[in-house]
Order: sequence, then structure tokens, then C-alpha cells
Amino acid sequence: MDNSAIRRVLFALLVLPCITGLAMADRIIVQSTTSTRNAGLYDYLLPIIKADTGVTAHVVAVGTGQAIKNAERCDGDVLLVHARASEQQFVANGFGVERFDLMYNDFVIIGPSHDPAGIHGMMDATGALAKIAHSKALFASRGDESGTHQAELHLWKGADIDPTQASGQWYRETGSGMGATLNTAVGMGAYVMSDRASWAKFGNKGDFKIHVEGDLTLFNQYGVILVSATKCPATNSKAGQQFVDWLLSERGQRAIASYQINGEQVFYPNAR
Repeated sequence: MDNSAIRRVLFALLVLPCITGLAMADRIIVQSTTSTRNAGLYDYLLPIIKADTGVTAHVVAVGTGQAIKNAERCDGDVLLVHARASEQQFVANGFGVERFDLMYNDFVIIGPSHDPAGIHGMMDATGALAKIAHSKALFASRGDESGTHQAELHLWKGADIDPTQASGQWYRETGSGMGATLNTAVGMGAYVMSDRASWAKFGNKGDFKIHVEGDLTLFNQYGVILVSATKCPATNSKAGQQFVDWLLSERGQRAIASYQINGEQVFYPNAR
């Protein structure tokens, strides 16, 4: 074997593992709600984060409930979701270091223009859902334990209605993400509840429009949490903390505020 061949072998055996280790040190997995991905927020933010910090974030976008379960199985370094009670329980159970408010927007109730339940213009979300139930107008629910689904169930409870008793009748559970559920709702002419950003980004609106908005009960808070290395020793705490710190920083908050869909701001930073 000549000297050049020997150098190539030594490089492969000794140098490449070090380079790979350095590269992996800057990579994290973010377990995330689907709404932030559907809205295009990560496509906008991640290149900026990479340029500023060197951290490459790989996003796994699922419903909030599934994202939390994935993080509890130590399949992630950062959790970014929107179900405050579940997030606080995640931290209380030792899986998260600390929860931070990150940003907010709101939920809206959408439906066909002809509005069979007569809810257009209402600012009482529970009252609107009650009218939908009483009229037996079709309603498409994500039914997937996502943050949106949990918020929807909370509103049904406020209306003193258990819609699951009408499952498969006027109440249709898709078991799918927000985009797929919006498509299903439009296809069957059903009302649906969505976060505003996903609806703004959605491209198959047909004759559907927002009927109910502006109720304080439709407030939608997002939180971010670093996964605990105590529970999950493989957590990339250093890079994960850099990612969280950037999002909470003044620069990160400005970047979130500057993201728009068709000229509309869809996320409002509120880190404390």
C-alpha cells in the first residue's frame, strides 16, 4: 500500500469519526405541533437559526399529544407544542427542563359560505358549537389528541355537549393533521376548527370562510421546552438550549413577528 493510500485509510479511521461527531453535536430533533409546519414557519426560521447558531433542527411535526409522547420516549431534544396543561405536566413529570411561553395566535371556526347552522359573525365559540350540534350540521374534528383537538373538546365541554355521542353521524373524527382535516371538511361541507395560521396557508378553501373568531376562549398559546437529559441522557442539551434561547431572544421574537402569510402576521411572540 503506497503512502497516499495509507493516509486515506488513516483519515477514514481517525478523522472522519471526529468530523461526524462535531456535525452531530450541532443537530437536534424538534418534536412539534403540525400547525407551525403547515404554516411555513419552520421554512422561514430554521435557516436563520442555522446561520446564527450553527444548529440544524430536524422537525417531527405531529399532533401535540403525539409530540409529547414522542418526547417522553426520548425521541427528541426540544418540544414545541400548544397545550399548556399537557406541557406543564410534561415538565412536572421530569421530562422537560422548563416551559416557556413562545408565541400565540388564535383558533377560528370555519365552514361553508351558506352557513347551515347560522353561526356567522358570532363571537361566542361555545354558543356557535351548540348551534352546530342542535342543527346537526356536519362538523369535522381532528380527533387526534392534538392541541387543536384538546382546545375543541374544551369548548364542547363549555357548551355542555359531548359530540362523541354523535361520532360517525354529524360529528366526524378524521384522526388526521390540520391540513388533512381541512381538506376533509371542505370535501364534505363540514364546519371545522383550525388555528388561524394553518387556515391562512391552506390552499383549498373553496367557498369556505371564517364564521367565528375573536372570542377569548379561542386564544392559542404555544410553548417551548428543552427535553431533560436526566430522563433522556441522549438529549443534545447544548444545541437544544441554543435553539430554545434563540427563539426566546429579542432576535428570535422579532423573526417570529416578521413572518407573514399573504401579508398577514399569523404568530405573535410573547416570550417573557
